Amino acid sequence: QELQELWGEIGPDELERDRMILQLEEDCLNVYRKKVEQTRKQKADLLQVMSLGEAEIEKILSALGERESFSRVEKLGGTLMEQLTKLEPVLDDLRRRRDERINEFLAVQLHIVRLQAEISGTINHGDPAAPLVDETDLSTGRLAELKTQLNELQTEKNLRLQKIDAQIKCINEMCNMMSLDLKKTLYEVHPSFVELERIKSMSISDSTLDRLAGTVHALNQEKKQRLRKLQDLGSTLIELWSLMDTPLDEQKCFDHVTSLISVSPNRVMPQGCLAHDLIEKVEVEVKRLKHLKASKMKELVLKKMTQLEEIYRSVHMHIDSDHEWQILTELIDSG
Repeated sequence: QELQELWGEIGPDELERDRMILQLEEDCLNVYRKKVEQTRKQKADLLQVMSLGEAEIEKILSALGERESFSRVEKLGGTLMEQLTKLEPVLDDLRRRRDERINEFLAVQLHIVRLQAEISGTINHGDPAAPLVDETDLSTGRLAELKTQLNELQTEKNLRLQKIDAQIKCINEMCNMMSLDLKKTLYEVHPSFVELERIKSMSISDSTLDRLAGTVHALNQEKKQRLRKLQDLGSTLIELWSLMDTPLDEQKCFDHVTSLISVSPNRVMPQGCLAHDLIEKVEVEVKRLKHLKASKMKELVLKKMTQLEEIYRSVHMHIDSDHEWQILTELIDSG
């Protein structure tokens, strides 16, 4: 109406008016079409966002192993904007749950690879690389499988630690008996047994267990050998004491030796009872007593030979006493 009034005042002809009206209609149509196109694009963008969101939801649900699927038509409803508003919190919640599950998997897998490295011995070369989590399978079933594997490895580690503890206790007992350096002995098996402050964990690898068992066996053989030697020396001491009527006071000095004569090798014995210096001390004493025994025997033989010479001399007979004396002393010295 306003345009008609303006044209009445201006005075354009009908043809010009028609042309201007057509141009105006065309401009309006172009604006409308542009707006429609923009709205269509907005709808397409919304549909794409919705589609991507739904696809991500389905992917996360599948990874989490949840049978329930997500349907926009069934669960959202309403306009696209309303549907998107409802979709976003659902997606955010699923992403949070997925990330939490990934962290659970990562924690379990990290523990698994560390235990595997400890058991295999590769932990000595540094911490194992962080494992990759398969984000396509984050189901509780798969997590349960990994936890079962972790429990089995932890049980294996505990069994190995118990075995190591028992063997170290055995080594400690034998080192005490033989006065050996416990720390040095354990260090030779593996440094982690004496340097736990510096080394992150005690070695539980197969090779370490083998070396530990070998050390126990070697120490046990050494213990038996020393005990056998000390028992032989103790028996010899008793024989020599009996032969030479050694006073009890002197014998008491070696009670700790003679008390081991009938001891079983498997029995726990007093500290230092199988020490190397103790065995040497007993050997010196046995040697001294044997020498004393030989001296007394020579004195006795000499006395008897002197008596025999006097008898032979009284009947005017001659014997080669020097030769006989040499033979007898050689026999005495040879034991």
